[in-house]
Amino acid sequence: MTQLDTSIDPAAPRLSPEATRRAARNAGALAISTVVAKGLLFVWQLVLARWLGSGDYGVYGTIGALLAIGAAIPEFGMGLIVVRDVATRPHDASRYLGATLVMQPLLAGAAYGALLIAAWLLGYDDALRALLALAALSLLIDALGNMAYNQLIAFERMAITALIAVVHVGALVAFGAAALAAGGGLTGLYVAILSANTLRAGALWMMLRRGGVRPAFPLDRIIARGLLINGAPIALSSFLTLAYQHADKVITTAVLGTEGTGQLTAAFVITFGVIELLSTTVLVAVFPLMSRTYSSGMRAMFEFMIEKLAFFNLLISLPVALITSLLAVPLAALLFGADFTRTASVLAVLIWYTSAAMIGAVFAQALLIENRQRRTLVIRASGLALNVALNLILLPAIGVVGAAVATLVSELVVLGGLVSSFRFPADWWARTRSHLWRVALAGVGMAAAIAALRGVHPLLAAAVGVPVYLALVLALGAIARDDWDLIYRLVMAMPGGAWIGRWWKRELV
Repeated sequence: MTQLDTSIDPAAPRLSPEATRRAARNAGALAISTVVAKGLLFVWQLVLARWLGSGDYGVYGTIGALLAIGAAIPEFGMGLIVVRDVATRPHDASRYLGATLVMQPLLAGAAYGALLIAAWLLGYDDALRALLALAALSLLIDALGNMAYNQLIAFERMAITALIAVVHVGALVAFGAAALAAGGGLTGLYVAILSANTLRAGALWMMLRRGGVRPAFPLDRIIARGLLINGAPIALSSFLTLAYQHADKVITTAVLGTEGTGQLTAAFVITFGVIELLSTTVLVAVFPLMSRTYSSGMRAMFEFMIEKLAFFNLLISLPVALITSLLAVPLAALLFGADFTRTASVLAVLIWYTSAAMIGAVFAQALLIENRQRRTLVIRASGLALNVALNLILLPAIGVVGAAVATLVSELVVLGGLVSSFRFPADWWARTRSHLWRVALAGVGMAAAIAALRGVHPLLAAAVGVPVYLALVLALGAIARDDWDLIYRLVMAMPGGAWIGRWWKRELV
């Protein structure tokens, strides 16, 4: 067996064992809940696609896109600000909770009205607008739940939030399946969703109150003003991010109808699930730690964390994108059935958006921690403008695949803008280039293996492609010595780490 080079570069920044264990526990709790909750939700989306058919699934996807975009209004960037500030000033938690409890329900009402007006302006039919009016009630319910969730995350109560997330998804699936089985259609489905979301909000508030945090009144105007001022750029950036993530579905319904949107939504379920499972979980878990690192003046460590998170996201997302793109036809047929014949061509393009989005999310979070939200706002605005323009051009020309092309191109432009917002030392870029070409070669080897074997059987191609990729990553030295140090510390802090340490013995300097 080949001996791995696990010696440590003494000059490389390193996390303290305590901070590493805390981040690993947080990531572990969120990862477990995400695997269960998101996995169940993913399966439920596949069932819905077959249950509803491409037409009704297109209606479902359109309303979901509008709700996702509208959710940025009640959130108004306050969630990340609350997590950042309460993580460093826990004694102010009640005052932050009181401020959000006053402001966010008002913003939810404004978002509700805005969505109904937008649906009318887009020319959607009466049936779709009526369903939207029902479904959009979740904006208020979710706002109430999220303000408690953000407080729990700030206190690093990841285990309880993870448990609630799993129970919430389980209730959502159970209620939704019962409603559809009883013949309730989309109306019954949205009633089920509202019921499950109400249970989630209630559970989160109960846990927060048990932790001793209650809203403080009267309203602290200084905190409220700070949330509005500092949250506004984040809110606009979030709105723009969500708008160009979901604008393709909104525009596709207006241009091609709901059947085309159903094909697009099916592909989006795959890509969004990958991002949620592989990226969002970790970023949420390390956000408090990154905030403390930056606020403590440890610039080198902060840049080290950006580098490693972005690299790990690339390392994980590349093989997923290759497998999904090269095996899109059999994968779409297996997951969605005969009613979604055009989903494969959309998925083959859209899956590459996941890599760009996962890497970009690291740099966007770093800009937030540096309080440079306005920079992110400009970048997102440019991405949205490009996305809308490309959708309007490509959808009539090449059909629903044009929406996937527009989303991918826009995200690549956004990624370039986010990365260029930082001025890293020369050795940082040298290390990055060294990593990238090695990972790229490993990806080429994996693609060649899949292409050679997919004619035999798709599962065989994937089964061979993954170990080829891993072998090439190790053989080419794509994982540096300080990467191994971080991986080792995280693994040792995770459940079962001591068992792994029996055969991966090393001396930490």
